[in-house]
Amino acid sequence: MKILICEDEEIMLTALEFRLRKQGFEVYKAKDGKVAKEQIIATSPDLIIADIVMPHVTGLELIQFVKDELKKDIPIIVISALEFDDVVLNAFKLGAADFITKPFKPTELILRIRRIFQELEAGVN
Repeated sequence: MKILICEDEEIMLTALEFRLRKQGFEVYKAKDGKVAKEQIIATSPDLIIADIVMPHVTGLELIQFVKDELKKDIPIIVISALEFDDVVLNAFKLGAADFITKPFKPTELILRIRRIFQELEAGVN
């Protein structure tokens, strides 16, 4: 399974990449929303992890790009240090599959990723 991580904090990006590769996922990275859009088109990820606050294109704009412009049903997990209810609600309204507030444990993220993939597999069968 291919996962695209869209995160502008280098330490967080590297840590997530390491943990997800260790779990057997094929990982792609983007340090800003513009690169993320290019990566989505180039790699067709099975899941996207996107920070809300990123340079050039925000996580919310990225959700709109995937769902409205590309018309793809790629699950998107939004991560953010922001805890504003309206931002979280907006992310879900736009089509986010899940939301995790920073800081979080990598194990929690992996469990959520596995849950989403299990739900996708159950829906296919």
